[in-house]
Amino acid sequence: MAEYRDVIRLHRLAHREEDFLLNPDLILSIEATPDTTVTLTTHTKLIVSERPEEVVELVRAWRASIIEAGLPRIRRRSDIPLHVVRGEHVNYEERDR
Repeated sequence: MAEYRDVIRLHRLAHREEDFLLNPDLILSIEATPDTTVTLTTHTKLIVSERPEEVVELVRAWRASIIEAGLPRIRRRSDIPLHVVRGEHVNYEERDR
C-alpha cells in the first residue's frame, strides 16, 4: 500500500475494512459521543472507528513527520564517537599550539 505524507489514514465506523485518507489540517475538533466524531473546518462531520486518542496520536505523528522532513539533520557532538588521546603521543610543537 502506498504511503501518503500529507494525510492520515482513518476508517469510517460503518466500513471498518475500508480506510480513507484525511488531511489533518482540516480537523476542527474530535469528540467521543460515544462514537468518535471528527468535525472538519468545512463543518462536515465524520464518524470514525478510531478512538479520539488514536486520532490525536495520528495527527501528532503526522505533524512530527512534516517538521522532521522540513528541518535539516544537524550533527551534534553526542553523535560523534569520543576517542581517548594521551599527551605523550603528541609532538611538543603540536601540543604548544
